[in-house]
Amino acid sequence: MIAVYILSGLGIFSLIAEIANLKRWLLPIAAIGLLSAAGLAVTEWNTSQAYFHEMLRFDNQALAFSIIIALAGLLWFLMSAQYVRERTDISDHTALIMFSLVGGVFMVSYYNMVMLFLGIEILSVSLYVLAGSRVRDVLSGEAAIKYLIMGSFATGFLLLGIALVYGSTGSFHLDGIGEAMASGGGRFPVYAYAGILLMVVGLAFKLSAVPFHFWAPDVYQGSPLVVTGFMLTVVKAAAIGAFYRLFSLAFSEVSSQWLDVVQWITIITLIVGNTTAVMQQNVKRIFAYSGIAHAGYLLIAVVAPGSNGASTIGYYVAAYVVATLAAFSVLQSVSDDDNPAEIGTFNGLGSRNPFLAFVMTVSLLSLAGIPPLAGFFGKYLVFVGAIGEGYIGLVLIAVAASLVGVYYYFQLIIAMYFRPAADPPVTIPRGQVVLMIVLTALTLVLGLLTEVLLWQCTP
Repeated sequence: MIAVYILSGLGIFSLIAEIANLKRWLLPIAAIGLLSAAGLAVTEWNTSQAYFHEMLRFDNQALAFSIIIALAGLLWFLMSAQYVRERTDISDHTALIMFSLVGGVFMVSYYNMVMLFLGIEILSVSLYVLAGSRVRDVLSGEAAIKYLIMGSFATGFLLLGIALVYGSTGSFHLDGIGEAMASGGGRFPVYAYAGILLMVVGLAFKLSAVPFHFWAPDVYQGSPLVVTGFMLTVVKAAAIGAFYRLFSLAFSEVSSQWLDVVQWITIITLIVGNTTAVMQQNVKRIFAYSGIAHAGYLLIAVVAPGSNGASTIGYYVAAYVVATLAAFSVLQSVSDDDNPAEIGTFNGLGSRNPFLAFVMTVSLLSLAGIPPLAGFFGKYLVFVGAIGEGYIGLVLIAVAASLVGVYYYFQLIIAMYFRPAADPPVTIPRGQVVLMIVLTALTLVLGLLTEVLLWQCTP
């Protein structure tokens, strides 16, 4: 809960900074605050404290995801510092990001479905504004409108699902719903199960799982580059945390009613995400479909969590966030919003700037699941958990999809090292060099010390 107070305070301070002429202190204070939020969340480990009449519960699972969200926010601020600093509305951008982080923490720590709704809305409303923050860019405006309209429909599905579940169980609390489901003996009315499926639709939208993914490529392409990086990391971490929390705590006793649906969503997400990415030339769209594919791998851990699904998902999300932010740090160095990156933008980067090419290569190999990087062990843990529960066919589909994924990641690697350079050498600020070293080191450390870093996130 300390993280919520700190993040909310940082958001309020960001608004005050505009009035009090403290904008030059905004980014350093934001970085210190985010690091403090993550550090103080660690001190709450194994306490499992509830707040606001048990509407929020910070068990180990919630704390782990809160730490990931806070650290991802910190790394994002370091990556996007130059972009944010150059804008005249720096305080507005910082405040929106902070409040969206608060929404993300609500989404991974809710114990009452009202707080789930509030978390999604706090996070989403901020992102609607950020997606359209390039007011003179038609694509940015289009991204904001599409995100707003599709997000509103998804929220409607979620709210109707919550209402139907409440009507059949008489509770908004996850433990109350779980107990009612367990004691119902399969005698719930049809609308109760319809409510569960409607909630699947609402949360699958936030996760950009197929077939609720149509908004993602256009929104990610049209949004400012750094905002796209935020959506692909923090938003996905919050969405999968909310998804897993709901279905593991409230609906586990009636898994037969939703498991097949989620399994089919997982399969088509893996297939569509990976195969469609192969056909893209715009790099942001490649990462958009890559994010859709990774949503499929994460959903495998929801379908078949194994002995410790929360730990597996937490590790996978951490590996994905670090690799994606590293890739977007490089992407930001070789392109900008006025000159979007195509695959050809990376031609000859290995000779133009070997350091950038190395960082990009490590991040892409991790996302592709190549050992000994963190992305490989994330997929390994997901697959082992699924095999242990008998989902061998699902794992084989996921492995085949991963092989397709290797192709489009290697398109960029081939462009960097085996195609002639058409652009001049690239120079990057010293601060970005340090950040890229940290992100690359984290990708290696997470992979080499998997067993040491794999926490036990049991509620």
